[in-house]
Amino acid sequence: MKSYNTLLNENRAWAEEVFKKIDKKMSEVTVRSRNKIVDGVGEDGMHKEINPGAWTAGFWGGLNWLLYNYTKNENYRLTAEASEKKMDTALSNYDALHHDVGFMWHLVCGASYQLTGNKESRTRNLFAASSLFSRFVMGDEVGGFIRAWNGPSWDGHPVDNWTIIDCLMNLPILYFASRELGDDRFKRVAMAHADMAIDCHLRADGSVVHIVEHNRTNAHEVEKTYGGQGIAEGSSWSRGQAWALYGFVISYIHTGEERYLNAAKQVANYFIANCSDDWLPRVDFRAPEEPVYYDSTAGACAACGLIELAKRLPEGEGGMYMNGAINILRAMEKKFCDFDPANDHMLGYGTVRYPNNESQKKGLHISIIYGDYFYTEAILKLLGSEFFTW
Repeated sequence: MKSYNTLLNENRAWAEEVFKKIDKKMSEVTVRSRNKIVDGVGEDGMHKEINPGAWTAGFWGGLNWLLYNYTKNENYRLTAEASEKKMDTALSNYDALHHDVGFMWHLVCGASYQLTGNKESRTRNLFAASSLFSRFVMGDEVGGFIRAWNGPSWDGHPVDNWTIIDCLMNLPILYFASRELGDDRFKRVAMAHADMAIDCHLRADGSVVHIVEHNRTNAHEVEKTYGGQGIAEGSSWSRGQAWALYGFVISYIHTGEERYLNAAKQVANYFIANCSDDWLPRVDFRAPEEPVYYDSTAGACAACGLIELAKRLPEGEGGMYMNGAINILRAMEKKFCDFDPANDHMLGYGTVRYPNNESQKKGLHISIIYGDYFYTEAILKLLGSEFFTW
């Protein structure tokens, strides 16, 4: 296996060409979508505006900060700042806040503060971090977890004691708060949740459970699991795998704890093994062979995690994960990307969840903003960008 640095050097020219296409497209898209909070594109190929309280609301501003940092094009900065201000209405609605406040504010406000020193951005991020901190549920005797949703129910099931694998990607805002405030309570809550995820969400083969219902006495005891956005209970939803892969790597970066690195390697090995035939991730790795349903957002997020994982391992071992990331990104560029500046659609074939019925097919093979975010982040990593929002 080639080393991490050899693969990086061999693929730099390709990554440069891809980024030129991204920048050419997005330099036009950012101007026409400046005053929107976007999630994906409509049938006309243009961005749809969404509620600032949606869990995906931070990715548009976050994407623009990634682009601004690398290019210094002021249009990207202006759009990112406009997006942050529009989200104030959501931050003021306390009852509607949930565990995805990290996705929502850290990608925008955390990035803004890191790049510009904006104190208002710092304040917004700390308010969001405090909201996430308040969701921690301490087990009566053992452990604890960050509750996912507000409830009272989801598909008829009470959600008071539920966690979902996605929350690993919200923990960076807690690490940020600990660092900024010099208060280790935020970090300790983040680590308690990551430890729970190892015990309750990570299976022995490296696959992960999307939704776990916990025992309130021993928070590390699983009462029940749910299929969530995968095909069924016991399945392997690929974006959940990507959240776990990147999320465990991020917790390792912030804490240096080897158990998170080892968990990330377990998930990464499983992810690579399940998409290495053509490097195009299916929605669920345990779904039937037909019909073929892809999820490019899983591939883009996983590629980011694989690159960060590869950086932190010995050259030879890291090369395996770097090879996986590059193969995924190259395969998706060929099949899923649209760099035409005339429309807002960039990374296609994103899928919200495995479509178990006709109504769920509305979210099948579409353009989703977090796909664009993670694909761009991954390409910038290949170009040597050290800007790390997480």
